[in-house]
Amino acid sequence: MSKPRILLTGFTPFGDETINPSWEAVRVLHDREIGGHRVVARLLPTVFAASRHELESAVREIQPAILLGVGQAGGRSRLSIERVAINVQDARLPDNEGAQPIDEPVMPGGPSAYFSTLPIKAMLAALQAAGLPAEVSNTAGTYVCNHVAYLMLHLATLAPGARAGFMHIPYLPAQAARLAGAPSMAAEDVVRGLAVALEAAATRATDEKLGAGALD
Repeated sequence: MSKPRILLTGFTPFGDETINPSWEAVRVLHDREIGGHRVVARLLPTVFAASRHELESAVREIQPAILLGVGQAGGRSRLSIERVAINVQDARLPDNEGAQPIDEPVMPGGPSAYFSTLPIKAMLAALQAAGLPAEVSNTAGTYVCNHVAYLMLHLATLAPGARAGFMHIPYLPAQAARLAGAPSMAAEDVVRGLAVALEAAATRATDEKLGAGALD
């Protein structure tokens, strides 16, 4: 019997960037076994319409038990486990094909938001125990990352037993070097962090009670 699968996604570069740390980290974990699951990595375009098509195709092909999207969040210094994705697209800059939806739903008629169905507090505790800076985030933004996070969580509702979530990661040092004061995280720490988070997601049936909310 084949092992259950994890669909792990990263993005193409966007804006002025020539690399995207999400894909640089995600691709390292392709075909690795974590928590009794086999990781299947997929590259998604930083394009609203095409990312949906590619994601839906990957889910049909892989039939994952766990879906975890990963995206770049320049300005963040920690591995951010997203709690929620909202049914809003409000792009400050065009995607890689020039689309710039403003105040449009990800899914017309869909729920206002979907909450992560992964054990986000257990993932946080595991990352902190591994000595990695991590946090629970209450906003995945309103760009393509949130778009994909919302769709992942929606698709998971259509597959009995499937669970889904999203994480944002900092710039790589090479990216941050061009931006005064920008935080970054070494690629090997990001890869290790994703593996630690996935291990917790794959092996914990219930979450921990751990205060990790924001005061602002």
